[in-house]
Amino acid sequence: MSARNISIPTLQQVTVEARQTRLTLSPEAVVIHKGGIEFRTANPFPLWVEMTVTLQSPQGGSKVNCSGVVIACTGSKHMGYHVSMVFTGLSRQAESRLNTMVGAQRT
Repeated sequence: MSARNISIPTLQQVTVEARQTRLTLSPEAVVIHKGGIEFRTANPFPLWVEMTVTLQSPQGGSKVNCSGVVIACTGSKHMGYHVSMVFTGLSRQAESRLNTMVGAQRT
């Protein structure tokens, strides 16, 4: 499996990187959940691909590193794709920071 990397610097933009792909997404295209992340993109992602995600909080700048797997990618090249990824193996500390970010995103 190939690894992917998403970096969310202060939730002002989202960068998705793969071996031959680099995407910059607006925060409106990203939804963070306790157990994963969803985003819209013009490029499809294959199912079951492992990804590495780095999230940075807009409050305090704390970072959370998460690993996960793409579980869904629906759409078309004309309408765009909706990608869903679940986090795997989150530490308690990472889970706590992520919960704080999810709460901040909803306010």
